[in-house]
Amino acid sequence: MKTFTLPGTEIEASNIVLGLMRIQDKTDDEVRTLVSTARDAGINFLDHADIYGAGAQHGCERRFAEALKLSASEREQWIIQSKAGIVKDGPYFDFSYEHLIRSVEGSLEALGTDYLDIVLLHRPDALVEPEEVARAFDELHAAGKVRAFGVSNQTPAQIELLKKHVTQPLVANQLQLSVTHAPMIAQGVAANMQGLDQSIVRDNGIVDYCRLNDITIQAWSPFQAQFFDGPFLGSDRYPELNAVVDRLAEKYEVPAEAIAVAWITRHPANMQVVLGTTTPARVQSAALGSDLPLTRPEWYELFRAAGYSVP
Repeated sequence: MKTFTLPGTEIEASNIVLGLMRIQDKTDDEVRTLVSTARDAGINFLDHADIYGAGAQHGCERRFAEALKLSASEREQWIIQSKAGIVKDGPYFDFSYEHLIRSVEGSLEALGTDYLDIVLLHRPDALVEPEEVARAFDELHAAGKVRAFGVSNQTPAQIELLKKHVTQPLVANQLQLSVTHAPMIAQGVAANMQGLDQSIVRDNGIVDYCRLNDITIQAWSPFQAQFFDGPFLGSDRYPELNAVVDRLAEKYEVPAEAIAVAWITRHPANMQVVLGTTTPARVQSAALGSDLPLTRPEWYELFRAAGYSVP
């Protein structure tokens, strides 16, 4: 398993992250098996959010704590990240000081821990007042309740606006990315190509911005074809792509999930891949792609087979 130190922190992280957004209805044994499988595969990073789970806030966080009952020494072995800012009623976004403090305090209580390693702002809030965010971050950091901060699904300008007031480094940006949902990479490949939809700028160069500013991209939905419309692996919508995936899987003697992960981790931006599966076998399969050495021709072959142009 490939590991690295998150820029701006002393956090030594795996480049695969286990997302725990679907464990609400799992038994204790199922949750423990899922988490222990991840640990055995070299994954030390867990991703939560206050809205994950059915019903009240913090449902999946509480389910995790009930199942694992981590001791203090066990807690130190994990990087635990949560997200705040989405209000289910509506839904709408709330990056106010009061909401962020209340959300993080709720996550700490639900998870049964004194601190979170990282807190991300969950999507952008159009009504954000960066001074309010900065006040919340300062208070949480000074109290030792949150060690590092980041964002999700935010543009360079949105991050710059926060940085005008937030004093802590913003260490991560969680963005949707798979080989079939890669506009933030594909646009740069087709830059300056008039008449090609792929060349349209949709994110203001977020990949290059994150690399320039030492912000780790956390790629969510690495197996989704588009926005929650089903996986591309094994789908008859992507016959050419799956033919390439299967051939490379056979070459490297790994499952198809590993090839999908490797396409992301091969990128020199040192991205992390967030897995949302609750199937232990899929966690094991995906983890095999952590440092799989796809060649440049193989990476571009997958890119073309996914439907992107290489001018």
